[in-house]
Amino acid sequence: MKREIRSFVLRQGRTTPSQKRALDKLLPRFGIPFSDSFLDTRQVFERTAPVVVEIGSGMGETTAEIAAANPDTDFIAIEVHGPGVGSLLKKIAELELTNLRVIRHDAVEVLARMIRDGVLAGFHLYFPDPWPKKRHHKRRLVQAPFAALAARKLAPGGYFHAATDWPEYAEQMDAVLSAEPMLEKADQVKTRPVTKFERRGIGLGHPVRDLLFLRRKE
Repeated sequence: MKREIRSFVLRQGRTTPSQKRALDKLLPRFGIPFSDSFLDTRQVFERTAPVVVEIGSGMGETTAEIAAANPDTDFIAIEVHGPGVGSLLKKIAELELTNLRVIRHDAVEVLARMIRDGVLAGFHLYFPDPWPKKRHHKRRLVQAPFAALAARKLAPGGYFHAATDWPEYAEQMDAVLSAEPMLEKADQVKTRPVTKFERRGIGLGHPVRDLLFLRRKE
């Protein structure tokens, strides 16, 4: 899948000394290196369990909380920003989480090259960059090619759970995911912890919307 326009920009955020130490010492332990070969999650987690991928884990608070609350599921967080990766690595170590690993790379390339079709139990996409200016809408992650890619990676019955506090982006995601033949919209939405970005959006008066789609079983 050719990809020229990325949905993220590597901004120059400050990495704290503790985050830097986590990147240096904990990424080799809890990180999964990007590669062009398919990932064997049974080898990574040393067990057979449902696997959920989170795209854009931010600073990792919500990611770690979900993993801690669901010990029977394995989670792979994909994030590109160093401070966020470092923060999540610290949480994995502090909480002694054995069911959470991190890949520091572009999510689309990870899905295309490292994840086999039809194997994931779910996707989490919580508060992705809305790229609000019209000229930047092409940078939004949820476009038709991405929806098709994500749907292929899901096992039958697997879910795609997205959330945003940007109404126009919510409408776009709803339309794009509804148009994907392999997905069907679910009647109910999965519960999840409140994220840092969600709290900020609520404080600004933004309406939060959750979307849940399932991979068709036929």
